Amino acid sequence: MKHSFRAAIRAATAALIALVVAWSDPAAQSAATPGSRAPRNPEEFDTMIRANSNWGRWGKDDQRGASNLITDAKRKHATSLVKTGTTVSLAHNPLTEKSDDNPSPFQHTMNKGLSTDTYQVSYHGYAHSHIDALCHFAYKDQTYNGYPKSEVNTEKGCVKLGIDVLKNGIVTRGILIDMPRFKGVPYLEPGTPVYTEDLEAWERKAGVKVAAGDAIFLRTGRWARRAALGPWVLQKAAAGFHASTVPWMKQRDVAFVGSDAVQDVLPSNIEGLANPVHTLLIVGLGVHIFDNQDLEAVAETAARLNRWEFMLSVAPVPVTGGTGFPVNALAIF
Repeated sequence: MKHSFRAAIRAATAALIALVVAWSDPAAQSAATPGSRAPRNPEEFDTMIRANSNWGRWGKDDQRGASNLITDAKRKHATSLVKTGTTVSLAHNPLTEKSDDNPSPFQHTMNKGLSTDTYQVSYHGYAHSHIDALCHFAYKDQTYNGYPKSEVNTEKGCVKLGIDVLKNGIVTRGILIDMPRFKGVPYLEPGTPVYTEDLEAWERKAGVKVAAGDAIFLRTGRWARRAALGPWVLQKAAAGFHASTVPWMKQRDVAFVGSDAVQDVLPSNIEGLANPVHTLLIVGLGVHIFDNQDLEAVAETAARLNRWEFMLSVAPVPVTGGTGFPVNALAIF
């Protein structure tokens, strides 16, 4: 009996030590599956989005969201980051062939006379480099700032929160978060979550700290993996931010978020919510999102210069009421 009791105590003590080590070790936490952290279900997600909201922060009529965080002083600081004048595009050339990650290829047709042409693209999704407007997502029939979706999204376009609110462009500090480089791999495998401790560990390694008004770009190596192994269905499996990172983004007052995939780790493992990061950022925080950016060239440039911050310049075409637009964002070093 005593032997069994002592064995039980030793087992319990070992389990407790293992738990403490796991929670104090970022590597151990990063190895956890997405479903092991909140939000894990609709109830926890609802609590998170209500606790991480910018609704009303810039007034009840605001349509710009977190882009309000980019002040004139922030833009001036961004211009001071230009040292060599090197420019790098963050866009992937339009994909014109149908594939697992591109069910709606970019169409380019030459017109009669061959001196003009026509473009056609359904850019939202998992293939084309684009920016999402704040009317692109809703939660419980409400968009950013509490507007009823029925009063925003119409057959003629978005009455509020369209991409045209960014007509004057985006100039701010961009920060590249290169997770494959940090982990010593060419790319993250689909389904790999990026957690808050990963972001903070990268800050320490890169010598930068995310601050108010910044635009952060997460490289997962999606395009490197595609080049090596071919396309796959990103909707079913993609590396990306875990939803638990969004409170950190709010705390840091991030203005824009981008990645080489679609931000969210997929599958999200949250019942009924395929894109929780999209929802938290666009609807809750009013953060415009850059999807499907090609971050391979900028990663190479940043590594060569050993500089992970740059001036970001983006000028979306101001389509009145548009839900977004394909963009060619520029990193200027």
